[in-house]
Amino acid sequence: MRASLKQKAIVVCDSKIAQKGEGVGLSFYAFFANKNDNPELLMEAARWWIETHKLDHFEKAIKIKGMVEAEL
Repeated sequence: MRASLKQKAIVVCDSKIAQKGEGVGLSFYAFFANKNDNPELLMEAARWWIETHKLDHFEKAIKIKGMVEAEL
């Protein structure tokens, strides 16, 4: 996953955790607007989430943040 997407994922995770607490779950769709304006980037996130890490549709934001930070 490219560095810009990793940074965005961390920002989104931090925001969700701040809003709803450490138990909040999210999917990779949370990193994008509600429109498919960048399908290549969306597929990159999906591959990282589904193919590379075999994650469930919803995962804890704190877990995703840790995984992404470990790859920086």
